[in-house]
Formats: sequence, C-alpha cells, structure tokens
Amino acid sequence: ALDTNTLNSLRIDRSTQNQSTKKKLPVKMILLIAALSLMLVGWLLTRQKTAEKPAEKIIAAKTLALKNNASVAPNESGILLDASGYVTARRQAKVAAKVTGKITHIFIEEGMQVKTGQLLAKLDDSNINKQVELSQHQVATAQSELKQIQIRLSEAQRTVHRTEQLNRSHLISEADLDAADTSLAALKAQAETAKNQIAVAQTNQKIQQQNAEDLLIRAPFSGVIISKDAQPGEMVSPIANSGSGIATLVDMDSLEIEVDVNESFIHRVQEGQKTEAILDAYPEWIIPSHVINIVPTADRQKATVRVRVGFDALDKRILPDMGVKVRFLDNTLTK
Repeated sequence: ALDTNTLNSLRIDRSTQNQSTKKKLPVKMILLIAALSLMLVGWLLTRQKTAEKPAEKIIAAKTLALKNNASVAPNESGILLDASGYVTARRQAKVAAKVTGKITHIFIEEGMQVKTGQLLAKLDDSNINKQVELSQHQVATAQSELKQIQIRLSEAQRTVHRTEQLNRSHLISEADLDAADTSLAALKAQAETAKNQIAVAQTNQKIQQQNAEDLLIRAPFSGVIISKDAQPGEMVSPIANSGSGIATLVDMDSLEIEVDVNESFIHRVQEGQKTEAILDAYPEWIIPSHVINIVPTADRQKATVRVRVGFDALDKRILPDMGVKVRFLDNTLTK
C-alpha cells in the first residue's frame, strides 16, 4: 500500500497557480490599455498639429498686416490691398483772437454752421473805443487848423496882389512887397504841414479802428464749429500753443482719408486709383472713393508712406477723426 503522505506530496497545488494567474492577468490588461491609449493620443496630436498649421499661417499673416497697417487682400476679386486710417479735414482751424483780451460775448455753440466773416466772439473794447474816439478828434482838429490856414492863405494872396499893383504905381516900396510875399509863402508852408498832420491823424484813426476790429473774432471760412473752447470772462491770447483759442472750425467739404501704407505694398497704389472706404461706425456701408495722391515721403520709423484718399461724394454721416478701412481696387478690373 502506498503511503498517503507520499501521494499528497506528489499532487499539484491548483489553488496557488490560480491565484498567480489572477494576479498576472490584470497587469497585462493594464499595459495593453496604456499602450493603446498612448497610440490614440499620438494620433490625435498629429492630426491637431496638421489642422492648426493653416490657422497659424493666417494668424501670422494677420499679425504682419496689423504691424504694417496694411495687408494683401484675401483672395477677393479686384482688391489689391487693405489699409486702415482716419477721416481728416483738409481745411481745419483753431480760431483765436489777434490780440490779448477778455471775452465779453460768444455767439457760437458746437455743431453750428457759420459763414465766412460771421462774428463768433467779441473781446472787451472799452479801452480801444476811447482810442478810436480820440483819433477821430485828432483828425477833426487837424482839418479845422487847415481850414484856418487856408482862410489866412487866401487873404495873404489878395494882399500880395494889391501890393504888386501899388508897387507898380510906385505907391509902396519893394520891401513891403517882399514882406507880403514872405507872409504868403509862410502860410503855404503851414497849409502843407496841416495837410500832413491830417494824413497822420487819419492813419492813426485807421490803426485804432483796425485795433477795434481785431476785438471782433470772425470765421475765416465757412464750416461747422466742432468745439467751443472758451467762455465769456476768459482771457485769450494770440500766442501760438497757448491753448486759448475760441473754437475749432472744420470745413466739412474738405473731408478726406489719410492712410499709412507699408512701403513694401506702395507699388500697388497709384494716383486716381479707385478705392472703397468702410467706416468703423458703419461697417455695412461701402463708400466709393479714389486716391488723391501719394505723399512723396516715407516714415523711417514705421516704414510707411502716407496716402490721401478722397470721397467720391460726401455725406453728413462722415465725421472728422472717424476710423476707416480702405480697399485699393485693381483699376484693370474696375474700368
């Protein structure tokens, strides 16, 4: 008979093998899942990079365009170039006084339309009015003195005539005749002096009247008041950059566009070229326009050239300093 202990020692322990298999199976599955996950992630990243390359090119092109303030138009028929700029007034003035003085009256408000020579404001004229009145009295006095001299001159001429007759009759001496001639010559000299004094007084009167006129601030040209920069009681001065202007006047008929085009693209722009202007305030409104001229100088720091663009027709919606985009069209396709 076989020993029972010996038989038991030859039996394979299945429980230990099953436990080992249970432990090893999850590890293999984990490794397999991890490998598949890495492959999937790698494939997704490759596809994403491939899809992003065109977008990156577009972003780079837009960045370059913004940097140069002009860009090549995106595959649109007839458009050679896009640029951004602002609406400017070719004729604009900060109206100021010709003399230093205190404002007493202002006759304008923002948005008011004025004509050439229209009175905008008035300065204190209390002192200058006295000067004008004094100059008028001086002219009147000089004219009165001349009249008195002319009366004496007429009498002296008659005296000389009688003296000559008496001298020919040998009733008076030559000395009396010479005295009469001398008196006549002296009165003639006084008359000339009086005439010169009248001329001086009249010139002074014109100066004082001009000084009084300078206290009246008038519009140098027709346009619209876009800013009222002073109030009654303020002192104003004609000194440049003093900031003491009365108002800012704009000729709305002189509105145009100024854009800076990168010098690399300036060869695509020519005088008279047709363009399309789009105001930032009205993005759906395409305004026909044209190139007025290319300013013959370049900005060294920005590497740009200024281009003036004119509107084919003006509109009340177009205002100074508005942002605007300009499309430069191909003339060969727009004719």
